[in-house]
Amino acid sequence: MNAPRKQISKRALSLWRVHGGISTGISVLVAIAVIILTNLFSWPIWPSLVIGAVILLEMIFSIWLIPSIRWERIRYEVREQEIDYQYGLFIVKRTLIPMVRVQHVDTEQGPLLRKYRLATISISTAATVHKIPALDETEAENLRHSISSLARVAEDDV
Repeated sequence: MNAPRKQISKRALSLWRVHGGISTGISVLVAIAVIILTNLFSWPIWPSLVIGAVILLEMIFSIWLIPSIRWERIRYEVREQEIDYQYGLFIVKRTLIPMVRVQHVDTEQGPLLRKYRLATISISTAATVHKIPALDETEAENLRHSISSLARVAEDDV
């Protein structure tokens, strides 16, 4: 079976890079505190070097590598009987959500998602909630209406 065809918005890359930049910035603040304490108390220099190397790796992974891989992996497709959802960073998971199992569909938007005009859609079943992140606002709204109407039709068939 082929992978789902639809991808999330390309603006998700910018959003995830901002998230990576914020978390790296917090790490840099901790590293600055360690360097100041190292100078104040004459601690050995090697912990500061290790922290600097870790921050450099965090910067490479969280700002550049992981958002690109994540964007490439997340795909979805809504069909009449099911939702095909593929996600995962290094281990790619693929989930089929039957329309008869969908209980409700929500869209979510935090401040950063709103800034990039993106929304996350949550598909609730009895067992769990599946989230398709970083869709264009209009795409998320259309998808929510489409899934809710298909789920209603699927319920009527049962």
